Amino acid sequence: MVANVVKLNQSNRLSNLSTEDLKAEVLALTNGRDGEPLKEKVAFHKRELAPYFEELQSRNPYPTVEDQIPVVLGVWTPVWSTIPFHDALPGRLHECSYQIFQDNGYYANIARYAPGNRYGLLKKLSMFLAAYDFMVMQSFEVRDGEWFIQNVAIEQKLRRRIVPLTIERAESWFDAVLHSRWKEFTEKTKLPKELKLDNLDRNTVKKFEKTYLAIPKFEHLYVDHDLRVVKTQREAKQRPSYTIAVRRK
Repeated sequence: MVANVVKLNQSNRLSNLSTEDLKAEVLALTNGRDGEPLKEKVAFHKRELAPYFEELQSRNPYPTVEDQIPVVLGVWTPVWSTIPFHDALPGRLHECSYQIFQDNGYYANIARYAPGNRYGLLKKLSMFLAAYDFMVMQSFEVRDGEWFIQNVAIEQKLRRRIVPLTIERAESWFDAVLHSRWKEFTEKTKLPKELKLDNLDRNTVKKFEKTYLAIPKFEHLYVDHDLRVVKTQREAKQRPSYTIAVRRK
């Protein structure tokens, strides 16, 4: 009974907030928490974030998918997510994580991984080591009024950590791969049954394969020019994942 009263009071409070205040509270609640264990983030969504997402969804200024496409074009950074894929490798640099949408029907999730970058002496030494830049490229379109997302390629590069992965470098990498593989992407109809990735052990590659070969359900619970709240689900029986992304460019 008490829990229901608290939930009702919270719902009433949120409904009385402006959309900008709602967004600000969501970002404040999740600030610095993306590095927490997945189990904790899933519980945190259920306990704290779900009412915010529901309220934002009711105010989505672009509920029609066709209208969302021009809004999402550009560069975003996921600031909080329950997608296991994001941290399948250790040492992800959250400020160097990008989602880049282009008006040609392709987008990329790009991230830099640099293990040991946050710990004292290791942090200093890590600047002289290699960084692992990882990119998952997807095609996107609207089918039957819904987003249709399909993975088309995975790219990887070992680079010097001292050279940062800026937005401009991430965009240039994405553009270069698109240019070099455009014919392949536009003619290919099936994904490979097995991934071949250098610099990763077979067990890690197998983890990526399950996600890479799936065609996930992709939905914007809320989207405007500055903030996106995305719900994804790889399979009908799988737990949905949620991502909060903010515009970078």
